[in-house]
Amino acid sequence: MAEVTRTLLRHGINMADSQMAILGGHFAMMIVLVTSSETDLEGLRSDLDRSREKLELEAVSLSEIDEAEARIDEPSHVITLYGADHPGIVNAVAAALAKRGVNITDLDTHLVGEETEPAYMMILEVSLPEGFSGDDLDAYLRDVALQQKLELSVRTLDQVAL
Repeated sequence: MAEVTRTLLRHGINMADSQMAILGGHFAMMIVLVTSSETDLEGLRSDLDRSREKLELEAVSLSEIDEAEARIDEPSHVITLYGADHPGIVNAVAAALAKRGVNITDLDTHLVGEETEPAYMMILEVSLPEGFSGDDLDAYLRDVALQQKLELSVRTLDQVAL
């Protein structure tokens, strides 16, 4: 992280939003950058590529975000699902949410417990469409949780003001 942020700092670039994690032994990061009309994007690409080589990263991608198309949905609820691991859990939940127009703003999954019988935990932050309440979400996902043999918790996301 230090190497990449040092490169960004040398170019006078601010990080607006980021998410980083180690998944399966691989470090992944996504960063939304704030640039100006004076930003040398080709120089930035070149310097980030040097950082990639230095860190032996598999890939670095830099692409522009069209502000008119960028949609920032504030999450309002947290969904937690927990149960025996099996294929299809993420698809069942994501498909059900998509069908109701619920936007997933953050998703974390983890295998937990014993290696012989691991449990699957899925935590989602979601933004609800207009007219769809947290109670509606809970009732709607009960069927999915039952079909997938999962325990379900839906709660309001407490927004912390800094």
